[in-house]
Amino acid sequence: MTCVLVVDDEPIVRDVVVRYLEQAGFDTHEAEDGIAARALLEQKMPDAIVLDLMMPGMDGLDLCRWIRARSDVPVIMVTALGEEADRIVGLELGADDYVTKPFSPRELATRVKAVVRRSTPGAPKAERIEVGDLQIDGGARAVAKGGQPLRLTATEFDLLWFLASHPRRVFSRQQLMESVWGYQATFDTGTVTVHIRRLREKIETNPSKPRYLETVWGVGYRFMPAP
Repeated sequence: MTCVLVVDDEPIVRDVVVRYLEQAGFDTHEAEDGIAARALLEQKMPDAIVLDLMMPGMDGLDLCRWIRARSDVPVIMVTALGEEADRIVGLELGADDYVTKPFSPRELATRVKAVVRRSTPGAPKAERIEVGDLQIDGGARAVAKGGQPLRLTATEFDLLWFLASHPRRVFSRQQLMESVWGYQATFDTGTVTVHIRRLREKIETNPSKPRYLETVWGVGYRFMPAP
C-alpha cells in the first residue's frame, strides 16, 4: 500500500488529513514536527510527504532541504495564506506542489494521488529524445547532459519530457498544470515558474540565457530542439 507521511504540528489538521488520505486508499504515518519526521525518514522513506511549513524546532523548509539532499520522494507543502515567500523558497528547495490553509482535504488527497502517480513507474516510454548535449530517456526516466547523469525529481522529469515531446509548441502555465500536475489551478500559483527555473539550472549551460527551455513572454514556455 502506498504510504504517505503527514507532518504538521496541529493535531486537528493531522487527523483530518490522515482520515481523508486513508479514505483515498493510502497508508499513513504522522509526525508532529520536523525532528520527529526526520527520525521516521531516517528509517524508511514513504511514497509521498505532506509537509507543513511553519513548525517549531525544525521547520518545513529545513526538513525539505534535508529530504532533497537524500531523496526525490514527492513533497506537498502546506502553507498559510501569508507565507508566499516561504512557499516559493519551498518550491525552489524541491517541493513538488503546495496547498494553502484553509484547504480542502479532498483536494489535498487528489494532489497526493497526482504526485504519487507521477513518481510511480508506469508503462515504459519507448522514446528517447536527444538534442544537443541533452539526452532524455523515457523508459529509464533518466536525463543526462554531455553524458553526465542529472538528478531530477519526478515532477521535473515529467515537465521536461512533456515539453520536449512537443518541440516548439508553446504551453501556458495553466496548460502545463493540467497536463503535468494533473489538475486545474484556479490562479497562477508560481509552481510552474519555479519548476522551469529549477530545470534550467540543471539542463542549461547558462540558465540566464536558456538554450532549450524558452520563455514566450505573456504566453508560456516551449522546448526548442535547435539553436
